Amino acid sequence: MSDLIDDPREGLNEPEFNVTEISGAIKRMIEGGFSHVRIRGEVGRVSMPRSGHIYLDLKDDKSVISAVVWKGVAGRLATRPEEGLEVVATGRITTFGGQSKYQLVIEDLKPAGVGALMAMLEKRKAALQAEGLFEAARKSALPYLPDVIGVITSPSGAVIRDILHRLRDRFPRKVLIWPVAVQGKSCASEVTRAIEGFNAMTPGGALPRPDLLIVARGGGSLEDLWGFNEENVARATAASQIPLISAVGHETDTTLIDFVSDVRAPTPTAAAELAVPVRHELLALVAGQEARMAQALSNLLSMRRQRLRDLGRALPRPDGLLETPRQKLDLWGDRLPAGLIQLVQLRRLRVSERAGSLRPALLQRAVRGEDKRLQALAPRLPQGLMRVVATKREALGRRSDRLNVAPLHQDLGRKSKDLARLAGRLSDAGTRQTDSWQERIAALDRLRETLGYKATLRRGYAVVHGDGRVVTTKKAASGATELEVEFADGRMQLAGKSARRVSKPDPEAGPPQQGDLF
Repeated sequence: MSDLIDDPREGLNEPEFNVTEISGAIKRMIEGGFSHVRIRGEVGRVSMPRSGHIYLDLKDDKSVISAVVWKGVAGRLATRPEEGLEVVATGRITTFGGQSKYQLVIEDLKPAGVGALMAMLEKRKAALQAEGLFEAARKSALPYLPDVIGVITSPSGAVIRDILHRLRDRFPRKVLIWPVAVQGKSCASEVTRAIEGFNAMTPGGALPRPDLLIVARGGGSLEDLWGFNEENVARATAASQIPLISAVGHETDTTLIDFVSDVRAPTPTAAAELAVPVRHELLALVAGQEARMAQALSNLLSMRRQRLRDLGRALPRPDGLLETPRQKLDLWGDRLPAGLIQLVQLRRLRVSERAGSLRPALLQRAVRGEDKRLQALAPRLPQGLMRVVATKREALGRRSDRLNVAPLHQDLGRKSKDLARLAGRLSDAGTRQTDSWQERIAALDRLRETLGYKATLRRGYAVVHGDGRVVTTKKAASGATELEVEFADGRMQLAGKSARRVSKPDPEAGPPQQGDLF
């Protein structure tokens, strides 16, 4: 049975390959036949991983081919691939054995004509406009006369000479030039770094920070001006804190930097004219304003001087204003001595009236009244305290059946201490009040002594008694049968030519009346 079955490999001379060998053979065949090709198509899906390589699809209306741009080539591309952009890709066809597919390794990538560039430009313009970078509200006003102007352009072209010449003619200013490439692959990156570099300068530093920036370039084709259409240039211009004038190309040329800049100038020369005013015109304007100001000031002074003279005619003379106050001052000055004398007499009368009511007898009666009231209140204090204690003890007895003995003893001890403290305080208060009253009585007694006639006698005066009465006149003394003179240290009787000294004054004799002292 086995002899009847034929081996399918008998009679075949084809070589046998494994998967890797056949994949390598296919790769060599394709790379040998398509080692250098140019493919025109529309960019489809674009992937930019963190490795730096770019993976994209090239497609037309029927087919799609995968493509890759290695990291080293991606940094040199003049045009970054964007979805929907029609391009011409130059490279070689190879295979990727890991996924059994072929792909284009791109070595160069360019837009497929002006139409593709315009389509990409319109797409970028729409995206930036949607973000609000073209809004007039975010644009800054140009300084009227900047001290330092930063110019970003090529140092070897005619543009920088035109700008410097125009600035020198209008108003010479300090100019800082940042040389950049104005076309080619490095144009966009150098212009971006120049804008960011000027903004990073420190104001007032060794190298002064510009007050105004000018980005300038002469005219050219769309491809020549493409560096100013790059997104990084537009974003750097929008983020600039220094006002920026865009002067790229001729008046008919339009780039993205023109839309995001603060001011667009049709030419580099026009940018210089926008940057500074004409010095001679400014001097003439200042001179005219100075003349107008001087004339206005002169007219104003003349008007105010005339107004002052008119008002001065209506004002009275200074001497006339002072006449009435001077007369009033003299009048009050004459009346002042009499008024002072009258005021002193009135005050003296009031003092005499008040002194008459301060009699020793009244003071003694007041002291005796207060003493009696205090003595009447003193016996009632122990009885009141005993009644309070009895009342509290009765209330305590009524509640003793509901209370514990120990807390009651504690509370009783505290209350006893409080009572003793209050009794002590009351006794101290009574003592202090009694002492205060005694001090007041002593003070009143001293006042009585001061106001009495005894003190007057100690100052050298004497009181004359005649027949038991006070003698106040010479006539009364002549008619008295017996005279007695009272001194501070005693009395002396006068009887004819003999005299008898009395050591102590008569306590029964009343105080002398006013006018009895000599």
